[in-house]
Amino acid sequence: MKKLLSMFTLAILLAGSVLAGCSKDSSNGTNSHEAKVQTDIAGQSSTTGDITINPEIPGNQQILSKGPNGEQAVSAKTLKLTQKEIAKIKAGKYKAAIVMHYAGNDWSTAQINGLKATFDRMGIKVVAVTDAQFKVEKQVSDLETVLAKRPDLIVSIPVDPVSTADAYKKAAKAGIKLVFMDNPPAGLKAGKDYVSVVSADNYGNGVAAADIMAKKLGNKGKVGVIYHAADFFVTKQRTEAFEKTIKEKYPNIKIVARGGITDPNKTEIVASGMLTRNPDLDGIFSVWDVPAEGVLSAARVFARDDLVITTIDLGTNVALEIALGGNVKGLGAQLPYDQGVTEAMLAGYSLLGKKAPGYVAVPSLSVTKDNVLKSWKMVYRMDAPGVIQDAAKKH
Repeated sequence: MKKLLSMFTLAILLAGSVLAGCSKDSSNGTNSHEAKVQTDIAGQSSTTGDITINPEIPGNQQILSKGPNGEQAVSAKTLKLTQKEIAKIKAGKYKAAIVMHYAGNDWSTAQINGLKATFDRMGIKVVAVTDAQFKVEKQVSDLETVLAKRPDLIVSIPVDPVSTADAYKKAAKAGIKLVFMDNPPAGLKAGKDYVSVVSADNYGNGVAAADIMAKKLGNKGKVGVIYHAADFFVTKQRTEAFEKTIKEKYPNIKIVARGGITDPNKTEIVASGMLTRNPDLDGIFSVWDVPAEGVLSAARVFARDDLVITTIDLGTNVALEIALGGNVKGLGAQLPYDQGVTEAMLAGYSLLGKKAPGYVAVPSLSVTKDNVLKSWKMVYRMDAPGVIQDAAKKH
């Protein structure tokens, strides 16, 4: 899914480290980046004490997002499973399944790792992890396959909230506890059909991307916005937050161009058109990191080293660009590992009969060159790949 960056110098930088950090392990098909994460998780799974999200995440940060039905978000910092509660869950010998919309990027890998590590601490066996590859039909089929394994819990993110709704309703009617990432299926209600929805503070991350853009532009200029042209709640929140923040907080910055995408790998075409029509554009906001890579490619074709790019999500390629001091100046980051921890905790709440909030958000994180290495460790619970560390030290 990730669009490869074309810059020759980047290829040189990656040549040594990619072999160690992203190459396939021929023995098991797992890349060594994932293996490193899994090693870290194995160490964490033997820890004792209460289960919470990372205590280093600021607890006094206001959550700006609201849920898909307008509900006020509850901070994931307020959730906890005690040792006594963990022991009670372990005694139940429960089973869980993880049904993803797509499992081939950094965000999904971190979510799955957080879920697996926390379920392991709770003595819950993960019986399936599926990848729908962004296809509705495959996700519906995945759910049918998973139901045959008779799990007690399913943690999932719908490819499409409408088209998959009936399949999730079937699982709910079978008595399976459902916890959703980001977006619930249409027609299902929290507390009745599903336990809770867990997300990042997507609105807060959109605000962070706007603030970074404004700072790098000196609070004036012309910018473009590349948004997700699909009915997806969390990406809408990001764009809304960016645009509203720019308009209300930075009146000397004008949004002069907007372009929608459905296929992130075609973003370069949209960005190129935007730069052609607006040669005096000072910056572009991209709704997440993969399309931001397309914006970056377009900026290079147009020799626009001065173009400021901000986005959401700390993917490998944009993190490297930030560390290099390149066009991507910063972003608002989700904390997907801790979102996975939160989802597992809420699944535990349901098994205990403990009341769960209908919508929970993990605080946002503003990432710039100054804190990219520290942010990577907070996001993924591991050190940044060597190539990013080297870039941060040299630039």
